Amino acid sequence: MTGRGSTRNASVELWREYLSNRAKRVRDGRFLVHGRRAITRGLECGWPLETLVYRLGAPEPPEWVRQLLETSGVTGVGLVPEVMAELAEPSEPVPELVAVALTRRPELDEFAPGTPEDPATVVVIDRPASAVRLGALIRSAVAFGAGGVIVTGSGVDHYDPQSVRASDGALFAIPVLRASGPAQVAAFRDRQRARGIATRVVGSDDHGGLALDDARFDGGTVLVLGDESQSLGPTWERVCDELVRIPTDGTLGAPSAAAVALYEIARQRRALT
Repeated sequence: MTGRGSTRNASVELWREYLSNRAKRVRDGRFLVHGRRAITRGLECGWPLETLVYRLGAPEPPEWVRQLLETSGVTGVGLVPEVMAELAEPSEPVPELVAVALTRRPELDEFAPGTPEDPATVVVIDRPASAVRLGALIRSAVAFGAGGVIVTGSGVDHYDPQSVRASDGALFAIPVLRASGPAQVAAFRDRQRARGIATRVVGSDDHGGLALDDARFDGGTVLVLGDESQSLGPTWERVCDELVRIPTDGTLGAPSAAAVALYEIARQRRALT
């Protein structure tokens, strides 16, 4: 089912606000998805997409757009280029297709990944300041088989369009949860232990701790990282069962640190099987 829109209307006004207005995304429970890979992965993962908004006029839309409009079962709405341009990300050209998706906000209290036989790795990012870095971290978490990502504090929204694009669609393949701070993460660890899953909170901190490749990751792991600085601070240190450092000549941002640490965790887990 498709429709046509040649001028700005109330729906376009709302969609445009989802680009930069977090409060509107939260209020309406909707966000925008840009890019072929992200939209396709959302469909593959069964994520609820409400509308596919496509560009009208010449040149004709590419084959992948036509196929999605014909086979996805999602309502399509066509907009003329000058109106479609209002849904573009900053400094990006007029998009060929934008999806309007429904948000999912799972509760940490109900999050129970893994089993005693197959314990989960969960990544915690504390107060992320960059939507792009958050999206890249989510992508790394999915690539290395993590069971979820927890965002703590007043960090950026993982449904920010920049985060969605930077995740390359990985956002749709993993639970992303919110927590107010260390106490909620510690409570999650304790619930995992009560399920019979030996789980430790491991903080990545450049200022101390065991070298990453000397640490043992033979059970469930809650990996805690800061955003830019890898110094977690005393509140987090009290919650962590162990601190590790990644031996480097400098410092790593959260996405790079997550990728390195998750690789080591996955490597050790493979060696145990």
